[in-house]
This record gives sequence, structure tokens and C-alpha cells, in this order.
Amino acid sequence: MIQTQKFIRQFKRLAVWVLLGLLTSWVISCSTGNVGTGAKQASQSGAKIEFWTMQLQPQFTDYFKNLIATFESKNPGIKVKWVDVPWAAMENKILTAVLAKTPPDVVNLNPSFASQLAGRNAWLDLDAKVPSDVRSSYLPNIWKASTLNGKSFGIPWYLTTRLTIYNTDLLKQAGITKVPSTYTELTQAAQQIKDKTGKYAFFVTFVPQDSGEVLESFVQMGVNLVDAQGKAAFNSPQGKAAFQYWVDLYKKGLLPKEVLTQGHRHAIDLYQSGETAFLASGGEFLTTIATNAPKIAAVSVTAPQIIGDTGKKNVAVMNIVVPRETKQPDAAVKFALFVTNDENQLTFAKAANVLPSTVKSLADSYFKEVSANATAIDKARVMSAKELQQAEILTPTLKDFNKMQKAIYENLQAAMLDRKTVDKAVEDAVQAWNQRS
Repeated sequence: MIQTQKFIRQFKRLAVWVLLGLLTSWVISCSTGNVGTGAKQASQSGAKIEFWTMQLQPQFTDYFKNLIATFESKNPGIKVKWVDVPWAAMENKILTAVLAKTPPDVVNLNPSFASQLAGRNAWLDLDAKVPSDVRSSYLPNIWKASTLNGKSFGIPWYLTTRLTIYNTDLLKQAGITKVPSTYTELTQAAQQIKDKTGKYAFFVTFVPQDSGEVLESFVQMGVNLVDAQGKAAFNSPQGKAAFQYWVDLYKKGLLPKEVLTQGHRHAIDLYQSGETAFLASGGEFLTTIATNAPKIAAVSVTAPQIIGDTGKKNVAVMNIVVPRETKQPDAAVKFALFVTNDENQLTFAKAANVLPSTVKSLADSYFKEVSANATAIDKARVMSAKELQQAEILTPTLKDFNKMQKAIYENLQAAMLDRKTVDKAVEDAVQAWNQRS
């Protein structure tokens, strides 16, 4: 979901190759079965496809071996080679493969990263391969996350919604009895926690290449980021108010100074060390906290995610894309749909403690029922699934989305450091987006 400056520099230098269909990032695909009658039959005579995932070994090695064996037994003419790529290496690795004209056939990425290349015709047009009745088996808002200009470039896989993980001990020390549910309440809690404990309520990053959480907060606060023509639309009362919100938090000393230089990883470190009271993350992260910081996990509970006046809630999507340069498009699409069908999505969601992206799999009782003495992880799962009913991809799918995030974050930083007024920061961010090259 995050693109590095290094990749952007590479991409500009090698722009002549973009039509090859570079990159797909962290996508978690979701599907409901094999290609329907509207799609061509995959070749049954010697088709070999290569499937790349992101850092799913060794935890899910057995799952994918069994998945591939089952697929191959049902499709005897197709062989699947699975390659698991380290999280940090995916961007460069797939770029290299595409430029060498040796791309994999099926790739696990995220929509925001994949969309950078979708606008340049890099991925296979899935509308021509996946019938409408198959597409409708996915959650409608989630399918839209992998569309650009009305065309589908990816298949949804697994999902996470953001929850508020909080430290009950710190809240007790601060005298807070109600967990904040809105950004206004979060400010009040942040001041109370700082006054009573000397610690910070939370950490959120303003590093342009990192998390888009702040940008999502703009949308939750009622900001339209772009208009119908793709021009900046955040030079509005709501946009200025969102800028002012984060500038005020920083100037009041309610955000650590490292928010300007450290990424989301620092938010995790601070929470696990007991230095912050809240962590915005998926409920599945409770397992990691239990491993890394068992004492913090013992006092950690989840609440619904913080929202703004719009009531909008976030969802993060992983999807699957098929490079346009694949030599086995039908077999690749068939496998992608198999990975993301109802049955396999449900199985993987249970194994990975994430949410599925098909309507049928999400309707399973596993995501709806929890006992009174359930663990915090089980309660978080049901809470996340409930939030998913109203969740959506908050930021627009734009081929230059990273440039918008950079424009807004850099100008926010300037206002936080008193180098610009809020009005000037908004004006300059608008100009940077509208005049991007």
C-alpha cells in the first residue's frame, strides 16, 4: 500500500516500460469460484503459472501447498509455482521482473500501489475475464477498491478494518472512563493523558512515504480530496479544519515530535512499550502484541475505530492482480478466482485472523458470534466484521495518489513547524497536486 521514493525515481526513468504492467502491491484478493461462462476456458495442456505472495511463509506454507495441490488436482493441465517475496523486497523484485519481461502470472498486492500502474494499462482487464455474476459475489465497496476509470484491475482477497486498541491501565491512570470514539473526543483524551501521566495518547505518522491514516482522517472529517476532474478539492472549510486539527495537536505537545520523521512502525513500538494509550490497527495485531509485549497485551482491549463527522470507517484491502504480459491469462485468472473463492477465503481468514471479501464467506457465524468469555482477539474479530458492513476505501483510487499524500503531508509538517500558516499550507498543497508532473 506504500510506495517508496526509490521506486518512483525508477519508474520515471523507465517510463517507456510501464505498459508492460509493472507492480501490484500488497493486494489481498477475494473471489468466489472459477471463471464463469463469460470467461475463456483456461488451457488444460501444459499451462504453468507463477504466483507471488508477500511474506506469507513460513506461517502459511502448509495452507498454500494444500491450496495449490487442490487446484492442480481439479485442473490437471495447469501447474502452479508459488514464490513468497519479503514484504520490503516486493516493489523492486516485481519491477525487475516486469522490465525483464519475465513477470509472474498472479501477484498479491494492495490496490493503492497497484493503481499507480493500472492507470497506465499495466494489468489485465478483469472485466473482460470475470463475469458480472462472479464479481457480484464480492462485497461491492471492496471490489471498487481495485477499479480505476471504471475498469477492474484486481480481485479482492483479504481485508482488515482499523480498530482502536487501548491500554486500560493508562486510561485508568488518566481517569478516563469512556474510550474516545471521535476525533474531537480523542483530542480531549490526549490532553488528559498528557496532563495525568506525562505520556502521549497515540502516535500517527506524517512521513509522506508511510501510512495514509492522516489522509483517511481528512475524508472521515468530511473533506473531499479531489473533484470529478481529479483536481484538488481540499481547499475548503472542511479541508482547512482538518489541517488545523493536526497542526493544533502538534503545537499543543499532544503528538510526539517523531511524528515528522518516524513511520507507523514507531507507533507499534511506542504502544508495546507502554508509552502510548491507543494504537490504531487491525484486531489481528493483538496476537503480535501478545508475543512481543505480553504485559501490555494483558491490559489491552479493543474499541471501534475513531471516526469524524461523516461516520465513515476505513478498510484495508489486499488483492490479486494479473500482469498484462502474462502468457497464461486464462489459467492465471482461473487460479486467482480459486484463491479468492468463498471456501478458500473463509479458510484463509480463519488461519490468518483477517476478514474475507466475499459476501457468503463473511456471513459465516465465525464472524458474527462470540461467547461471553471470549478472548480479546475473538471479540476484535467480530467487532471488525461488524464494522466492515459500513467500511469503505476512504481515499480515492488515483494513479498519482502518492503525490497527493506527499503534497499534503509535507505542507502539514510546514504548518506544524510554524513555517507556514494553515491557509498557506493548504494553498501550497493544492498547487503541488494540481501542477504535478
